[in-house]
Amino acid sequence: MKQSGQRSNGQLLNQEHNSIAVIGAGIVGINCALSLQSQGFQVTLIDKEGVAAGCSQGNAGHFATEQVFPLAEVSLLWQLPKLLLDPLGSMALSPRYFPKAVPWFIRFIANMPARVRNKNSDAIKSLNKEAISYYLPLLKEAQAEHLLIQQGSLLVYEKTPLSIIKQQWQHYHDAGIAVELLDKTQVLALEPNLSQKITYALYFTEVAHTPSPAEICQQLAQLAFSKGTEFKQLSVKNITTNAKGINITDGEQTLCFDKVVIATGAWSKNLLAQLDYKLPLEVERGYSLDLPKQDNTEVDESALHRPVASAERRFIMTPMQHGLRLSGTVEFAGLQQKPNFKRADMLYQHAKNIISKIVKFDENQAKDEQRWLGFRPSLPDSLPVICQAPKHSNVYCALGHQHLGLTQGAITGKLIAQIVLGEETDIDIKPFCLSRFN
Repeated sequence: MKQSGQRSNGQLLNQEHNSIAVIGAGIVGINCALSLQSQGFQVTLIDKEGVAAGCSQGNAGHFATEQVFPLAEVSLLWQLPKLLLDPLGSMALSPRYFPKAVPWFIRFIANMPARVRNKNSDAIKSLNKEAISYYLPLLKEAQAEHLLIQQGSLLVYEKTPLSIIKQQWQHYHDAGIAVELLDKTQVLALEPNLSQKITYALYFTEVAHTPSPAEICQQLAQLAFSKGTEFKQLSVKNITTNAKGINITDGEQTLCFDKVVIATGAWSKNLLAQLDYKLPLEVERGYSLDLPKQDNTEVDESALHRPVASAERRFIMTPMQHGLRLSGTVEFAGLQQKPNFKRADMLYQHAKNIISKIVKFDENQAKDEQRWLGFRPSLPDSLPVICQAPKHSNVYCALGHQHLGLTQGAITGKLIAQIVLGEETDIDIKPFCLSRFN
């Protein structure tokens, strides 16, 4: 379904001399900059640190097009006490942070009824359905096709009854996801290094992964730079609009643009508040642990060939250029609390249980760069914000992608360019408008 992108004057926008700032140089912002630059706009990509400095470098590298179900589900209600009491659980909520998170959780619970949840799921499906295909021409142009590997992914089970697994298979199948139910023999044929403890798996055949989330960002950014995009390292403190356009300042210098795209992920709430918008955004703190290859050879015989997620342990393992990345779990503790890297270390204990051969890891001797914490921008309906700002004709939003920033990066960039140009959008963008919160 297509929807017409909004225009400020009812005419196709004149691209000449239109300067656009894209704030945020993660995978979403990079794709927005690349799409806009390809349309002839003068694009400046702005970030307080650099390209792929946040979640876009330490994520699981999983193009998770199978994840079409919103996080808000009724079963989570009964888990709330455990969230508060188990700091190392797959989903944890800091007791000290809980009072600040209450308003978000109230909205989250309001998205649990089946009618609302199904509507949100349909919107996620519309983004995910062709999400990978939007990357293909960009990576080809960037000569980086090797950074997207389409070998599917596995969701493995150890103790879950087959009847429950079949129900989950049916749930995905009914949602239009390409999925196969595999027994132990079939699973080990695909991934010989998995443990004999694995009984069954769901095999998602049309998903993909990258061996380097950071490099895929760098390559796409370099493509944008080769087309004329400029990069400025700037910590945006204030953003204001006037008759002449957009003013962006770091407190010392001010930059002026005709338009701005806000793609600042977990840091979007305060920026939008300066423009008088409410954004019920909460931060999901995600941890990862990097393990090196078993040996120094080019091919690691004990490695995995595709992402493998554990249904019971709720984490994912992805083969990377450096070895293996263990990722997952959710922690609600805001942006300011110190990292709890025990949450990263515990991923190794889980991995030991479902991989036969795994490199040894000593948490007391681990290098700092092996552990990572990133901030996922989470909205209570699990939908991103992709739109022209309701009260500003020159402000656009591409934020709040939660666990799916990598997955939805390229299609988001294409949609933003279509919205700015006033063209019909490839999918219906009404569900992603900021107006749903204002």
